[in-house]
Amino acid sequence: MSTTHPHPAHPLDEALALASTAPGHYTGQTTDAYWNMVGPYGGLTAAVLLAAVLRHPEAQGEPVALTVNFAAAVARGPFTVQAVPVRTNRSTQHWTVTVLQAEEEGGEPRVTTTATVLMAQRRTTWSAADTPVPEGVPAPADCPRIDPVFPVEWLKRYEMRPVRGMLPAQWDGSEHDSLSQLWMRDAPERPLDFPALAALADVFFPRIWRRRAHHVPAGTVSMTVYFHAGGDLLAQTGSGYLLGQARAQEFRNGFFDQTAQLWNEAGTLLATTQQIVYYKE
Repeated sequence: MSTTHPHPAHPLDEALALASTAPGHYTGQTTDAYWNMVGPYGGLTAAVLLAAVLRHPEAQGEPVALTVNFAAAVARGPFTVQAVPVRTNRSTQHWTVTVLQAEEEGGEPRVTTTATVLMAQRRTTWSAADTPVPEGVPAPADCPRIDPVFPVEWLKRYEMRPVRGMLPAQWDGSEHDSLSQLWMRDAPERPLDFPALAALADVFFPRIWRRRAHHVPAGTVSMTVYFHAGGDLLAQTGSGYLLGQARAQEFRNGFFDQTAQLWNEAGTLLATTQQIVYYKE
């Protein structure tokens, strides 16, 4: 199953490019377009892992859940992805995925990232929304687009239009709620698919920065994305904006969690996500 997009010049498609060396074994190359402070943007890494499963010849169904564990930063250069179908049942398929990279030229490849992916055959059943889209949110056109607030490349890959709760105007240690809402989409525009949705689920800055107005070191350790939308709904969403909402639930002893939801412009929930994030005083 291929995730190759009809517009290969898009930076995301270039970053998702994987060459198959054997079934389930792929080689890739980091790109500067999605570079963060010490490695690729975490959402991009999640998208690459999911793309490896989607293009595997044994892949069945559509993504339902993706969990990524960031064990070490991916360095600039080539890397290897291994995607293994652990078990296929009547309706579900379970995968493990690993990114390996040599720490020095000619060295032994070591694990930088692990993941699990749940694929499933979606069937039409009773459905309901228990997390409706927030009320009173202005349309994307009524929310000014902001420029990147930090000098990292990956922020240029997304159009962001804040609604509320962005970074504090001053890093003065004052306390705020941790809630943020913003409209977002790929830049340049790109029709939505599962890897792109996985990447968009990670655009939120660390909640502790909002909560404390204190710029402490922080980084995601583990991230899970639940896909509530199927491919048909993603196709209907196209290159439209997504409304993202993120908040934390608890900060304690060096770790905090954050939860987020992503709706399309029609108000349909496409994905939810959870992260556990390390922070340092």
